[in-house]
Amino acid sequence: MRELLENIEIETGPNPQASIIWLHGLGADGNDFVPLVRELDLSGLPAIRFVFPHAKTMPVTINGGYVMRAWYDITGAELTRREDETGLRDSQRDVEELIAREKSRGIAASRIVLAGFSQGCAMTLQTGLRHPERLAGMLGLSGYLPLADKVAHERTEESLATPIFMAHGRQDPVVPFMRAQQSREMLVAMGYQVEWHEYNMQHTLCLEEVQAISTWLRKVLA
Repeated sequence: MRELLENIEIETGPNPQASIIWLHGLGADGNDFVPLVRELDLSGLPAIRFVFPHAKTMPVTINGGYVMRAWYDITGAELTRREDETGLRDSQRDVEELIAREKSRGIAASRIVLAGFSQGCAMTLQTGLRHPERLAGMLGLSGYLPLADKVAHERTEESLATPIFMAHGRQDPVVPFMRAQQSREMLVAMGYQVEWHEYNMQHTLCLEEVQAISTWLRKVLA
């Protein structure tokens, strides 16, 4: 049994009937997206448990080996060259433990959303596409599909039924817009239903995006 990642929990009401596991970006922690909960319009939905885990700390090559919270190492600006497969798969197991914990608390897999920003988006796809059950959804913001050459052979049939939301800024200097587009195209080619949104912004979120996220969550958790 792996040790569960430290995390922050917020419940929108008693007896949650759904869970959203939200994964932060490189160098951040679980606190990063806590303020978003009150910005989302979740009207009409049952109580939701938000889980904001903190990734483990590790030296990150692109940042001069500085130790920070990261889901996996980044070796250079070209994100998909020399990917940290070991780190990706290790963090995938950590996220799976969080899913298992929610299931043990009575939340069915089909009521669990994986969400993430940047590295957290990559981990959402890394885990959700390989999960052996249909999830409520995968929400990927300003990120990309990691280990793309392995997905077709490792994805599960059950994951094909999981809806995917992807959003990206056209001026993103961290994760190039083209990389996100390529990720979407690969997912669509494999048969996934991807709801795509793009915005005139950099590596961040915008109000219009938050509104689109709210609409999508109301749809997949209705």
